[in-house]
Amino acid sequence: MTMADYRYIAVRAATGDVLHWNLPLSEVEYGPEVSGPGSLKATVPTTFRHSLSQLLDAGDTVLLVERDARLDWGGLLWRAEPEGNALPVEASGFGSYLHRRFDLHGNLDGRGPYIEADPCQVIRDVWAYCQAQPDGDLGVVVDDTKSTAKTGTAKDPYTTSRTDPRNLGEMVDEMAEIDDGLEWSETVTWRGRRAERRILLGAPRLGRRREDLTFTTGANIVGTPHVIKDADSYAQWAIGLGAGEGKKRTVVVDGVRNGRLRLEHRLETSEKDAAKLKQRTRRERLARQVLPSLTELDIIDHPAAPIDALRIGDDVRIRLFEPHTAYDGWCRIVGWTVKPGEGESADRVALKLERTNKPEDDTGEEEQ
Repeated sequence: MTMADYRYIAVRAATGDVLHWNLPLSEVEYGPEVSGPGSLKATVPTTFRHSLSQLLDAGDTVLLVERDARLDWGGLLWRAEPEGNALPVEASGFGSYLHRRFDLHGNLDGRGPYIEADPCQVIRDVWAYCQAQPDGDLGVVVDDTKSTAKTGTAKDPYTTSRTDPRNLGEMVDEMAEIDDGLEWSETVTWRGRRAERRILLGAPRLGRRREDLTFTTGANIVGTPHVIKDADSYAQWAIGLGAGEGKKRTVVVDGVRNGRLRLEHRLETSEKDAAKLKQRTRRERLARQVLPSLTELDIIDHPAAPIDALRIGDDVRIRLFEPHTAYDGWCRIVGWTVKPGEGESADRVALKLERTNKPEDDTGEEEQ
């Protein structure tokens, strides 16, 4: 494939005015993540350090990454600290801005309190409140996605107080942590000469199964893949415990004999529905019955999986035929870091992966 053409653009956050259409950045690394803002790291070369140091105003500059005339990433510059003659810069996606803002009115200035509310709507309200305050409008648009999850009850509404201002970023984090609720990520797109900044919401999750993308040894996989075989989280028998205590508590056992030493996992839940408990227990067993795991993978741009076709949250097929490792399975992309090629070197992408079928309790401890 031909080398990609990159352009790095600086924009004044408060006004949207373009400060520089082609920043001379080097050692660039950037990318998105699931339910997080993503990040960018780069260096301003020595020869441009003094001329650009005043231009790159931390906390008030938006950096955009354009790849082959398509916007690929955007975020706020938070740090530019000289090291020797160079000027390293660090930026995070627009979601990081919410962690520098607070609910000063309580209940997001009348949008709450929330009773049986969709957490997707709470996130939209957080952004609307944030950007309604003077000098707080980043031009971020939030998807109109709806979820089946709920937050707040009549007895215990989701509420915030003016006398104890809540961090807006933490409020979004709480919404994204609701079981079977939602995930979010970010994207930027050209709309004429303006960069549209959007929060993507997926309910209950982002992404889909991608039959059109493949990652295979000898094609687009580079480096040495690190496949982990850790039996601490392995089990071919799952014991699901429902709500209640003593004889009233429902217990479901789901397992299979597969010629291996029997290993069991106990899943603590508050599930009252016996059919749902049975379903959750079986899902837990199937997730834990996969032994090899792959958390990182380095790839290059390739027709089998072009970089601009990657989408956060997607499930992809990975086939490894390494001297000491064989792996053929589906993994979920939960983030990535692009390292643009310099000189004759090709672009590289470090994928961050997790199992497609992830155990409910992925810490190795029982769910409480």
